[in-house]
Amino acid sequence: MDVTGAYRRSRDQLLALRGEHTRAVAEFRWPELGGRFNWAVDWFDAIARDNDRPALVIVEEDGGELRRSFAEMADASDRLAAWLSERGVERGDPVVLMLGNQVELWESMLAIMKLGAVIVPTTTAVGSAELVDRISRSGAAHVIANADDTAKFADVPGDYTRISVGPAAGWSDLRDAAELPATPVAHPGTAPNDPLLYYFTSGTTSQPKLVEHTQISYPVGHLTTMYFLGLRPGDVHLNISSPGWAKHAWSCFFAPWIAEGTVLVCNYRRFDPAVLLDRLRRYEVSTFCAPPTVWRMLINSDLGERPATLREVIGAGEPLNPEVIEQVQRAWGLTLRDGFGQTETTAQVANTPGSEVRPGSMGRALPGVPVVLVDPATGREVEGTGEGEICLDLDQHPLPLMTGYRDDTERNDAAMDGGYYHTGDVATIDGDGYITYVGRTDDVFKASDYKISPFELESVLIEHPAVAEAAVVPAPDPVRLAVPKAYIALAPGHEPDKATAFEIVRYAREHLAPYQRVRRVEFFELPKTISGKIRRVELRAREEAASHERTEWRDDQFPELRG
Repeated sequence: MDVTGAYRRSRDQLLALRGEHTRAVAEFRWPELGGRFNWAVDWFDAIARDNDRPALVIVEEDGGELRRSFAEMADASDRLAAWLSERGVERGDPVVLMLGNQVELWESMLAIMKLGAVIVPTTTAVGSAELVDRISRSGAAHVIANADDTAKFADVPGDYTRISVGPAAGWSDLRDAAELPATPVAHPGTAPNDPLLYYFTSGTTSQPKLVEHTQISYPVGHLTTMYFLGLRPGDVHLNISSPGWAKHAWSCFFAPWIAEGTVLVCNYRRFDPAVLLDRLRRYEVSTFCAPPTVWRMLINSDLGERPATLREVIGAGEPLNPEVIEQVQRAWGLTLRDGFGQTETTAQVANTPGSEVRPGSMGRALPGVPVVLVDPATGREVEGTGEGEICLDLDQHPLPLMTGYRDDTERNDAAMDGGYYHTGDVATIDGDGYITYVGRTDDVFKASDYKISPFELESVLIEHPAVAEAAVVPAPDPVRLAVPKAYIALAPGHEPDKATAFEIVRYAREHLAPYQRVRRVEFFELPKTISGKIRRVELRAREEAASHERTEWRDDQFPELRG
C-alpha cells in the first residue's frame, strides 16, 4: 500500500483548500494508511532523501547558526538509529528525551521513531524529584540527556540505559553515532495504533497526567495543525516554545515538516524583542507563532515595519486578547490568529488563514476534528448557539485524540465519560460555528449568582499599562458568596501601592459590566507550572486559607469609585 502517497494526497488537499474553511471541513478526509505506518520512514525519509533544501536552522544568541538539509537529517537519524539499536533500544521501549533546542533533539526524535520506540519528551528544567516520577511512571528503558544534566539522574533509580550528548562518566556519548555509515533504516513495522509519544502534562491543577499518543494521532493529526498555521512548502517557520512540551512537537517538528518547510529556532537565555524582530527579517520568516506573552512584549518594544516575507502570525498556548490582535493589525497589517488544542490532541479549533476573525473568538472546528459543545448540566450537545464544555464526539473516532492517560483509570474514565472526550474548557458557540473561550471548568465561578469568566476579566486588566500579567480567582465574601479578585504582576516602572491599585480598579470598572467588577487587587508573583502556565489552583487555595497575611486593596477603600 502506498501510504506516502495517501498521506501526501490528504496534505495536498488541505493546501489546496487554504482560505476555504467551510469546504475544507466538508471535503477533507484523513488518509487511509492500512496496517503499517511510521511517520519518520514513510513520510520524512520519503521527502528528505536527496533533498538539499534546509530542514532545520538553529540560530544561537551570539548569531552563530547551524543548518541541516532534509537529506542530512535523514542520514544523521539513520546513523543514530543504528547506534541506539546497538545499545539496546527496541520497538516499544520508552526513551526519555531531555534535550534543549539543539540538533540532537531533532535527530533523536527521528531516530527513536525509526526504531519503533516511544519518545518521552522531557524539559531540561525538571529536577531529580520530578525525574524519579517520570522514569517510574513512563517505564523508561533509556534516557538521552546532555552531559551537563546527567548529575540530575544520580539519585534516580531504574535500570535504564544512560546516553549523553557529550562525554559523561558512566554514560555513552551519542555523538559517537556520527562515525557510523548512513544506511537507511528498515521499516520497524509499527501499526497505526502502536504508541509513539508519552507526554506529561504541565499539571496546572494536580499531578501531571501521562498522555499516550499513537503512530498516527500526532503524526497524522497534525495535518490540520499545518492547516491552522497556514504553512506551505518552502516556508520558513519560527515558533517560540520550549522542548519537552507538546507545542514544541506541534510547531517545531510535525507541522513544518508535514508542509516541507524549514524549522527555524532562535535560542536565547534572556528574551530580547529587538533581536527576535531582527531574526524575523534576516531569516525571511514566512510564518511566526508565539504565545500572547511574547506578542505583548513585542508590542511594548515597538513592532516597527512588517518583516517583508512574513505572511502568517499566530498566537498559541493561551487565549489571545483582542487588544493584542488590534495592535498587530495596526502595525503590520496582518491578522494575528489563534486556536485551541491540548497535549491530549492536536489543534481542535482555530481561526484559519483567509477566514473572518471575530473579536474574542478562537475560530471554528478544524477539518477532521469532531468538536461539539456539551451542556455539563444535561450531558447533551448544545444545539445552535449556547455555552458548554468543549468536547470531541467519540462516535466519530477523532483521529488526533490520545489513546488515553496511562495507568490512570479514574482520570481516563472521567475524560471519556458519556461518549465524549472532555477537554475541561468552557466556551460559547454562535450560529456560524465560531467558538469563544470562557475558561477552564474549574476556573469559572459565580459571584452574586452571576457566572464569571476569569479570562474575560483578565483580558481587560492586561490592557492597563501597569499590568504585566493578571489572574482572577474568587475571593470569599459574606454577602456575595464570592467576588472577583485580581492577582497582578506589575509591569516595570509601577509601584505596588494604593495609587496603582486605584488606577487598575478604576480602569476595570470602566471597561467591564457592573456584575464583573474587580472587587479586590493584590500585587503578587504569580505561581506557574514548569511550562509557564499560571496555577490558579494555588491562588484559589490561598484565598480559602483566610489565616495568611495579605496586602490587598478593596474597592470599598476607594470612595471616589462608589456608585
